Amino acid sequence: MPHAALPSAAHALRALLLAFALGTGLAGGAGASERAPLATIDRLDVPRYMGTWHEIAKYPNWFQRRCVADTSARYTLQADGTVQVLNRCRREDGSFDQALGQARQIGAADSPRLQVRFAPAWLSLVPLVWGDYWVIDLDADYQLVAVSEPRREYLWILSRTPQVDAARYDALVQRLARMGFDIHKLDRTRQASP
Repeated sequence: MPHAALPSAAHALRALLLAFALGTGLAGGAGASERAPLATIDRLDVPRYMGTWHEIAKYPNWFQRRCVADTSARYTLQADGTVQVLNRCRREDGSFDQALGQARQIGAADSPRLQVRFAPAWLSLVPLVWGDYWVIDLDADYQLVAVSEPRREYLWILSRTPQVDAARYDALVQRLARMGFDIHKLDRTRQASP
């Protein structure tokens, strides 16, 4: 669920460009080559994936630092085949922050590899404004998913519901550990009381 909340447009754009430059390997990292390449699920039924997903846990990141609870993403398929992404979260003062973006599939119509951007449309031709959004684990009912990117620096666990059965969550976390993720870095997302 990349980029749930962005501060100001100018600051966000600078930070976004820097983050993608770092994330795409322009600032190499030790240990990245020691792991097997990140695998995705075999196929993604994009229309079935659409709708609202609630963030259950994530690796902490700079662009969600103001989010304190109730983080979600709503995906809407567009006529041109792209996906509108609306990320939303509750801030400390109780207000909601949101970011509107666009996602596109990379490869075939059932590819689980997407790219997402939250930069203005006029920057869409600049490769660095697009971030990888790879579906790496998804249950058969499309109810619980894990999303990351090739370097494993970002990770989100999302669910169709704000709460997830502990056994299902733990099983997913163990699968992520086997994929080379540091599960100790996962930060559970707080859900505000109804």
